[in-house]
Amino acid sequence: MPLPRTPDEALGFLAGLNPSGIKLGLERVREALAALGHPERRYPSLHVAGTNGKGSTCAFATAALSVAGHRVGLYTSPHLSRVNERFQVAGDDISDEVLGRRILEVLARYPEAAHTPAPLTYFEFATVVALWHFAQEGVSVAVLETGLGGRLDATNTVTPLVTAITPVSFDHMDYLGNTLEAIAGEKAGILKPGVPAVLSRQEPEALRALVRVADEVGAPVLLEDRDFALASEPGGTFAYRGTRFQLEGLSLALRGLHQRQNAAVALAALEQLDARGVAVSAEAARAGLASARWPGRLEELGCQPPVLLDGAHNPAGMKVLLASLEALYPGRALHAVFGVVADKDRGPMMQGLFPRCASVHLTPLDTPRSLPPERYLPEAQALCAAVYAYASLDDALAGARSQARPGDVILCTGSLFLIGAIRSRFMRNLGVKHERA
Repeated sequence: MPLPRTPDEALGFLAGLNPSGIKLGLERVREALAALGHPERRYPSLHVAGTNGKGSTCAFATAALSVAGHRVGLYTSPHLSRVNERFQVAGDDISDEVLGRRILEVLARYPEAAHTPAPLTYFEFATVVALWHFAQEGVSVAVLETGLGGRLDATNTVTPLVTAITPVSFDHMDYLGNTLEAIAGEKAGILKPGVPAVLSRQEPEALRALVRVADEVGAPVLLEDRDFALASEPGGTFAYRGTRFQLEGLSLALRGLHQRQNAAVALAALEQLDARGVAVSAEAARAGLASARWPGRLEELGCQPPVLLDGAHNPAGMKVLLASLEALYPGRALHAVFGVVADKDRGPMMQGLFPRCASVHLTPLDTPRSLPPERYLPEAQALCAAVYAYASLDDALAGARSQARPGDVILCTGSLFLIGAIRSRFMRNLGVKHERA
């Protein structure tokens, strides 16, 4: 692949890398970072892994660190609408111009990233660019979300100040294994000697694997419910007890019952960062929980009837979504716009959601991984009396609107590809060229 010469060409170079390419391993990323002078060593990091909730946990932590006065770099994946979302500094996505320049800077120092037979994958290259970008921007701390697993994920080239692992469940089993123990073992690959490991409440099989790896590498463990916890208070607020913070009257900006656990993990991680020199006061933590934003997760668009976006894309995520719907929208009829990629475990998701829906509208996704609606239409029809399959997302949305009555809810879920496409349409209709929620 020829090397780009301008920022525009650099953006095209990144887009031309295979976004679905997954080559687990760390050596090439380590080589790239060494060629760049190890930018990842110029700032402390919080590294977060898990199956569900890691993005929200990163959002809570980033908001609190920002309130505390830090210049925070946030690296997450996947993006919803634009790749720029993955590279955030001080609350702002990277611009096209700066992203193009950063790509050129990386390639100038490590042209091997583009060379066959083993060029860096899309995620590997994006990770290197993010770590380089944060160093160039002078961040005082970075918050890094793993892409897939942990042990062989490109982000695992960083030695963080603190690690955190959110709930582990079944997803990406082709790469991570078919048991919770195996999947948790891969997630636990981010744990490092002497680096505190904040662990959320887990299924027993997953917890055993996480604690075993922590013991093997010498990572001190902080367990939810034992070392820290967030409890409900009358009036809808929360109280936190941990190793450094004792807080009452907490409000969470992110909606959903599961966000209590994500907030608890974020607070425990912030305590450990504070203990290791990244100053975060209890009041900054409080303000961060109340101001965090994370799009596409129980996000309600300003429509009537309301359009609710949630990126649940595995059985555990769907279970959490359904529990939150019962709490937030009790007794209201649901009309689901549903799309799924072919390699996801769609059966349990559909079995949980579709019987609760007044109508279901199946849509294709704008990705080669999309499962065509007609392929699973019979499965869906066995679970709901009113199921429709469409050739486009616009038709599916129109179908859901035609079925919904005042007071009903249109729920869009099943894939982050779907959520990103709908958010882009919504922002375009508002005349917003780009928005970071």
